[in-house]
Amino acid sequence: MNSEKVLGLHHMTAICGPAQENVDFFVGVLGMRFLKLTVNFDDPNAYHLYYGDGLGTPGTIITFFPYPEGRGGTVGNGMVGATSLAVPPDSLGFWSERFAKYSVPFGSPLMRGDEEVLAFATPDGLPMELVAADDYKAGKPWADMPIDAENAISGMRGVRIFAADAEPTDKIVTGVLGFDPIGEFVEEDASYARYQAADGSLIDIVERSDFPYGRSGHGTVHHIAFRATDDPAQLRLLDKVHTYGLQASPVMDRNYFHSIYFREPGHVLFEIATDPPGFTVDESPETLGTALKLPAQYEAYRSQIEKTLPRLHVPSGAQVRS
Repeated sequence: MNSEKVLGLHHMTAICGPAQENVDFFVGVLGMRFLKLTVNFDDPNAYHLYYGDGLGTPGTIITFFPYPEGRGGTVGNGMVGATSLAVPPDSLGFWSERFAKYSVPFGSPLMRGDEEVLAFATPDGLPMELVAADDYKAGKPWADMPIDAENAISGMRGVRIFAADAEPTDKIVTGVLGFDPIGEFVEEDASYARYQAADGSLIDIVERSDFPYGRSGHGTVHHIAFRATDDPAQLRLLDKVHTYGLQASPVMDRNYFHSIYFREPGHVLFEIATDPPGFTVDESPETLGTALKLPAQYEAYRSQIEKTLPRLHVPSGAQVRS
């Protein structure tokens, strides 16, 4: 029997508006490291922006496809309803003050089991949460971190999936990915089931039969990626995807990891990405995110691509690329 499991969450990719606004928020407000500036490998006319801890450790990574002229999306069933980021215990007071300072929409802290949760939204309206829990694990530091370690975001804590019917999604989360069910809960007017991976990352499946289905656009998640140890493990997981009757993409080389994609029955796009080779394959740890990196198939068009894409600046004012 194929017993391969994912290690946990690898990254989340969402759709946003202007790239500079996104950089200003995730670096300037949230204090995450700008890890990699590249393009959407399927659309080189758009950036692909990566943020995470000091090395882009799998599980800490948040990425965005910026489309300045796109439309706003609507979160609903068949989508990720919220992405949570891990912060240290007793840090939500710091974050509430910081969000107020920068006019970030946020809610009142609430308890979800033994976790303290603070909901907020990005400039595009993407629903996110900060989660303070006793099992917080610090991410890899880097030089000149903008937020002190006592309050800093370490990476992803989990995702909440909205489903009209939770059972088909449950079968994929447990049967293919290998997350363990750890409980069923009620929060306000919705019930949800919680699942945990080996690295501690979480998936909540929120069943809302009364919700409409979502519409993709600014402020919505494009896909969620899960960690495969290496290429052979990924192929074993691909075999499990097929065993459950789901269609999947071939393995795709994304330079920093290898990927396969499939839609779970509730319609959320899942990716299984390998941990290696990682973000230092083409930049040193010290210079991550300081130059535009292109996959080999687009290098011949670098001059044209650089003229098409806007020049970006980190919040300190330094140019992200030359």
